[in-house]
Amino acid sequence: MSEADTLPKFLLEHARDRADQPAYREKDLGIWQTWNWAQTEKEIRYLACGLKQLGYERGDKLAVIGDNRPCLYWAIMAAQCLGGIPVPLYQDSVAQEMKFVLANAEVRFAVVENQEQADKVLEILEDCPKLETLIYEDPRGMNSYQHEFLHRFAEVQQLGERYDEQHKDFFENSIQEVSRSDTSIILYTSGTTGVPKGVVLSQDNLVQTSRISADFDQLTSDEEVLAYLPMAWVGDNVFSIGQAYVRGFCVNCPENRDTVLNDLKEIGPTYYFAPPAIFESLLTRVMIRMEDAGWMKRKMFNYFMEHSRRVGTDILDRKPVSFIDRMIYALGSLMVYEPLKNNLGFTRLKLAYTAGEAIGPEIFTFFRSLGINIKQLYGQTEATVFICVQPDGEVMADTVGKMAPGVELKIADDGEVFYRSPGVFQEYFNNPEATSKTKSEDGWVATGDAGILQDNGHLMIIDRAKDVGKMKDGTLFAPKYLENKLKFFPFIKEVVTFGKDFDFVSAFICIDIEAVGNWAERQNLAYSGYTDLASRDEIYDLVYECVESVNVDLARDDKLRGSQILRFLILHKELDADDGELTRTRKVRRNIVAERYQPLIDALQDESQKQCSIETEMTFEDGRKGTVEADLKIMNVQKISTPVHAKAA
Repeated sequence: MSEADTLPKFLLEHARDRADQPAYREKDLGIWQTWNWAQTEKEIRYLACGLKQLGYERGDKLAVIGDNRPCLYWAIMAAQCLGGIPVPLYQDSVAQEMKFVLANAEVRFAVVENQEQADKVLEILEDCPKLETLIYEDPRGMNSYQHEFLHRFAEVQQLGERYDEQHKDFFENSIQEVSRSDTSIILYTSGTTGVPKGVVLSQDNLVQTSRISADFDQLTSDEEVLAYLPMAWVGDNVFSIGQAYVRGFCVNCPENRDTVLNDLKEIGPTYYFAPPAIFESLLTRVMIRMEDAGWMKRKMFNYFMEHSRRVGTDILDRKPVSFIDRMIYALGSLMVYEPLKNNLGFTRLKLAYTAGEAIGPEIFTFFRSLGINIKQLYGQTEATVFICVQPDGEVMADTVGKMAPGVELKIADDGEVFYRSPGVFQEYFNNPEATSKTKSEDGWVATGDAGILQDNGHLMIIDRAKDVGKMKDGTLFAPKYLENKLKFFPFIKEVVTFGKDFDFVSAFICIDIEAVGNWAERQNLAYSGYTDLASRDEIYDLVYECVESVNVDLARDDKLRGSQILRFLILHKELDADDGELTRTRKVRRNIVAERYQPLIDALQDESQKQCSIETEMTFEDGRKGTVEADLKIMNVQKISTPVHAKAA
């Protein structure tokens, strides 16, 4: 077993013990380039020494901004090797969002990917007085930038190479000075409920949780992962940095965000992580392709998928299944399941995780029924991800698993989940008040989530504690549960439900323009854009069927029967992070949505209203802001009194 106790020490160990094994790959201009561990150590060594030459000191903050690139992962590690603190930012953040993080974290140095990110930093430079040095990796478009504080990444490494030649022992000595208790990274929360907070994680937080979780899932140095999720998100820091360094496996970076799915197929990862939205997107693509297929292929697909839903998860979990069912499943694997997994890039996949938000049970079951070992975990940035995980053979769609190794769990009287673990964060940076509200002196952390700990040790998360409530008649209202059931349907991309203290549940729905647009083309339905398509009666009828199907399921549950969705409207625009309606991890900011669209909520709850006018400010793709006006139709849905399909009124 390795004796390394910090990530920089693991770097030296891998460069020595597995020098020729691939550490990073990146697709550039259609060609995969590979760096082994020896080359990776050299890249990080020269960058760290170059930073030192530019004045970087122990404890300094280094902002890292851009898509998943080996050079940016090297920047994170270079800062840690110097005893510094990396602060990754979401690459799609607008300049004003970046300003808060850069100022709050007291950042002195920043490494950015390209001109786009450099421009955003330069725009807010006057509001970030401590920011002194900006380093860019991609020189395209940067020739006319003559600022003295601007440096090209390659030139900083050249500076570092000369420094390393003159100070042979500096790099190794610097790494040896990094201790387990040193701050490893500051990760800012997505700000679902307010201003983002800087979560301070130590080297020990990342190393211990990465080591424990890698042991739990028997990860080896032969794993292949695709790094495509934001580097500012804790999941990427554990799966693409923590576990990668603890085990020494290869991290693959896609060419760009538009090529992720194609790059996924080329790499064929053995270990994969994605939030529910990604799996929802993959399922939508599958369903769209099947709608375009011939009737024979559709019939075969539907037959074998129905069979897999019945027995596939039992076969995956090695439970008893009849010989006939196994033979039919084997035929289905040959005809449908394996070709589908190959198309998705999951042929070599041994393990997949999803977390971040609750995944719809139907979506979860779909992938497991194909023989894909997808499991749920429950975690937070403040826990260095891991709170609960699903052990093999105990995977259920409605729970997030048992306590992860080393984790203690308790449920408060009001249902809120509390935990204590090796991954518990040190503090919120420069925010002692928030720290004391979240973390007790003896290390217990309040999650803000409401949950139920079942007799079998599995935790069921109901919703955010503040979002769970009751309707006027006392019926339980769990918005996320309802929303996830609707998001199973490929035509629906986002849902926000309202029912707390109301007589009935209503919903905003955003359609999936790709799936609905594909359906509209097959129906020869012309449209000019999202707003036009979302207003069509045919689309309302399409969504009505989805809502009605969910209500049928709810009618079977005595506790949730009263929370059926009885009125809905289709929003005239997609909820957008640039408009503040979603976080950068695509979580709905309910308070902002409720405030911005209050007239629509009032209209939904007034049964006499059949439509409502709205004028909304929105951000266009080029960054310009404008307003969009629309008259939105409100549709009633028939309540299901018994668990059978009711016909549309």
